[in-house]
Amino acid sequence: MLFFALLLPPLLGAALAAIVRPYRPLVGRVNAALALAPLGAALGFGTAALAGDPAQTFGPGAVLRIDSLSALLAICVSGAAALALLLSPGLERSSRYDATRLRRYHMIVNLLVFTMLLAVAANNVGVLWIAIEATTITSALLLPLTLTPASVEASWKYLLIGSVGIALAFVGTVLSYVDFVTLVGRSEHALNWTVLREAAPSLHPEVMRLAFAFLLVGYGTKAGIAPMHAWKPDAYGEAPAPLGAIMSSALFAVAIYAIMRWKAIIDAVAGPAYADTLLIALGLISLVIAAFSLVLVRYVKRMLAYSSIEHTGLICLGLGLGPLGLAAALLHLVNHTAAKALLFFLVERVERMYGTTRIAEIGGLGRAMPWTAGLFTAALFALIGLPPFGIFLSEYALFRAGFAQGYAWLMIGVLLLLLIAFAAIISHVNRMLYGPVSPGVVAVQSAGWQLVPLALSLLVLVVLGLALPAPLTDLIGRSVEVLTP
Repeated sequence: MLFFALLLPPLLGAALAAIVRPYRPLVGRVNAALALAPLGAALGFGTAALAGDPAQTFGPGAVLRIDSLSALLAICVSGAAALALLLSPGLERSSRYDATRLRRYHMIVNLLVFTMLLAVAANNVGVLWIAIEATTITSALLLPLTLTPASVEASWKYLLIGSVGIALAFVGTVLSYVDFVTLVGRSEHALNWTVLREAAPSLHPEVMRLAFAFLLVGYGTKAGIAPMHAWKPDAYGEAPAPLGAIMSSALFAVAIYAIMRWKAIIDAVAGPAYADTLLIALGLISLVIAAFSLVLVRYVKRMLAYSSIEHTGLICLGLGLGPLGLAAALLHLVNHTAAKALLFFLVERVERMYGTTRIAEIGGLGRAMPWTAGLFTAALFALIGLPPFGIFLSEYALFRAGFAQGYAWLMIGVLLLLLIAFAAIISHVNRMLYGPVSPGVVAVQSAGWQLVPLALSLLVLVVLGLALPAPLTDLIGRSVEVLTP
């Protein structure tokens, strides 16, 4: 029943939006309510994993399988999706989008949520690839919700680059399958992750290294790992707030999840040194590009894009630093999901008031939008790793893992890059908060009910920074056990 509760509600939401014509606000409200079911199911899977229950499977050949790692990712994805659907356009009578676009939005956003949940629930790596390819199509269709030349260009850019990346991931998947069939023999379930992992010591190390290179570049393109990040600033800059929140948190987490699953296989085949070296190198490149791009950035949404690239680099570093680094990377993934989803909705509120996301044209934010400005500043402080927010703890854990592995000079370099990013973001925020209110902007704004779920999201980051809940640390520990030989 948990599998149905996880995967069926998004399909029901998409079907409801397709059937009800013309679109009515009730559709959006029902979709927001339905989004709570996958979150409940994900928490149920997590509870079962913490209780020591074996991984739960479903379908012919156990095509779907939820272990502790899948449960952790399902919680991240369903949580971000629930927030996005709760704050989606079309839940109230007045909306800046017409009924046709609202109907299309609610159909596609539910399909996007379904494909992400299917990806983290898939045991078959072929189904995983299909699900992630489907996320590319659905999110590209949502990007030009506001039809402008810039949004259409961003959509095509994302679709083309993402399709090239997913094609490379397909090559890596096929190489792995061919190697399995050649050395182990034909098997009905050869593409199941559990079967590949069990057969890993029998596979050919050189072939699997080549396959992992394709897989890392392919899924790394979806995650926005530099230098495969070119789509990210444009897509984030033009995406409507709910899509931006999903892409920067849940969809990013799904792509990283695919890399983690395949890394576990290559580590079992050829040892961890090869994959660790690639991930550390790409993580460092991502940090360098993100840090200096943040200094030069001129738009708030692009600032969030380059911040995502920075955090992608940190997670890649964690994945390459052994079990301690892997635990830090998973904790960082959870924190980043909460922080980035929150920020996109806050930026949307600023954009509605000021009519722009250009940093130089946003002045006096603290006086014009005191509630939004307070949450926005706090969320950005969380994102750059200040206490008492959760990202501070995950970055601390990451540095501890790096020094424990003997990468002292590397971690010092990473710290310097983080300081550059920190100074750049603080400078941009300072410019937006203070000074005279921009012309044409009303100087007083009511809080609005939408700030309540955003404030709760910020509270989650505070809780994760003050005292890590025991169930979360246990679930992360069990996820590390799943991924380490």
